Amino acid sequence: MTLYVVRHGRTEANASGLLLGRADPGLDEVGHRQAAAIAGAVPAGARVVSSPLRRCRETAAAISGTDPDRIDTDDRLMELNYGELDLMPLSEIPADLWAAWRADPGFRPPGGETLEELARRVGTALDEFAPAATSGDVVMVTHVSPVKAALAWCLGVGVEVSWRSFVGQASITRIGFTSGRGPSLLTFNAESHLDGI
Repeated sequence: MTLYVVRHGRTEANASGLLLGRADPGLDEVGHRQAAAIAGAVPAGARVVSSPLRRCRETAAAISGTDPDRIDTDDRLMELNYGELDLMPLSEIPADLWAAWRADPGFRPPGGETLEELARRVGTALDEFAPAATSGDVVMVTHVSPVKAALAWCLGVGVEVSWRSFVGQASITRIGFTSGRGPSLLTFNAESHLDGI
């Protein structure tokens, strides 16, 4: 069976090139279309669990056909806490700060969270979801940084792989499970369901 790790659809903040962490906008028009496309690309009847942030709950609602306020949420799936950098234009983040961040998974943005902390919390969630995914499909709706942390978890590598991977909006990563074996990466950053959007 399979764990589908889904990045939420687009928001206006994403479209504007802002670093979007714990701020809580909903999906824009494109994001709603992307969420509908995801619904057609994952198995009907799969268990759906989401980050509590609105953009993920709205994406999860489109997948499951449930009201966003009734979605099963897990705080461990929230985006990296960017602290004081939240909603800052990516183009305005100083080059020396980017360099320090990329060089050290223990780097903490002012008032925020490290990639190592993110990897630990996402990893504990994945450890709990894995048994369910050996007997049925699970859809985990989350954000760019947790998707990258899930990649690292699956491959058994450090979270610094985040800086060498790209995760598109509304993309789907598939992790397979067989009873008695570890996880296997089936697909990463699949976007074919978004053709024409």
